[in-house]
Amino acid sequence: MGFLKRILRNNTVEDTGSIFTPGSFEALSEEELQTHMGIDTYGAFDLTDAIRPSYDLQVVPRQGFRFDEYVDDNSQVRTPVIMAAATRHRIMDLFLDLIDKLGPVVDVVLETSHHFAPNQQDLYREHIDVPVLKSILLDHEDLLLNDGCTGIAVINPGRRQEVQLDEHKLMIIYGRPLEQFEQTLIASDVYPDEKIKFITEAEHVHSSSEAYFDKFNTLKHRLGMDSDDLSGCC
Repeated sequence: MGFLKRILRNNTVEDTGSIFTPGSFEALSEEELQTHMGIDTYGAFDLTDAIRPSYDLQVVPRQGFRFDEYVDDNSQVRTPVIMAAATRHRIMDLFLDLIDKLGPVVDVVLETSHHFAPNQQDLYREHIDVPVLKSILLDHEDLLLNDGCTGIAVINPGRRQEVQLDEHKLMIIYGRPLEQFEQTLIASDVYPDEKIKFITEAEHVHSSSEAYFDKFNTLKHRLGMDSDDLSGCC
C-alpha cells in the first residue's frame, strides 16, 4: 500500500498544517484500515490511489465545483478561486484542457510533501511551451493521479492565473477571469455546487511509496528542475 499520512485539514486552499489525531483512523485495526484503503468508489465517483476519506465518511467524495476566494495574508488582496473534484477517469484530460486556457507558454511548479516534510517543498520551472508540458505530463499520468505526496501547478504570471492539481487530486484555479475555466469544467460534466465539500475539509489519508518518489524525481528532471535529488521518501 505504501506510506499513509494522516492529515486533518481545517480549510481548503492554503492550509498546510498536519495534525495526528485519535480520530477515525487511529482506532482502526490493520484489517479495517486495509479494507477502507481498498474502497475507491463512492456512488458514481471514483478516487485515485492517492487519497482516501475518513473512515466515518465525514465528507463523501463527489464530483463538482464551487467558487471560493484566496486572501493574501500580507497584502489582503483577494483572488477568486474555483475548487473542483472530478472522478478518476476525467481528471487528467480535464486538467490538460484547463492548462490550455493559460496560453501557449507557462511556468510550472512541482510540489512535494515526500519524506515527512512539515511543509510542501516547491520546485520551479519557467517558460515551457504548453504542448511540450502536456506531453511530459501524460508520460507521468500515473504519478500525478496516484501519488498522494505530489502536486503540480501551472502558471501564467503575466495573467496572474494558475491551474493546480494538488496532492488530493483536486483542481484549484486561481485568478480572473474564471469564466473560460468554468465552461471547461461544465463541458466535462463537472457542475457548480455551492454546497459541495471536498476531501480536504475533513480527516483523510494520503498514500505514497518509494516507487512514486523515484517517479517524482524522474518528472522533476524531465521538467528541467535540476536541483539535487531529494533524499528519502515520505
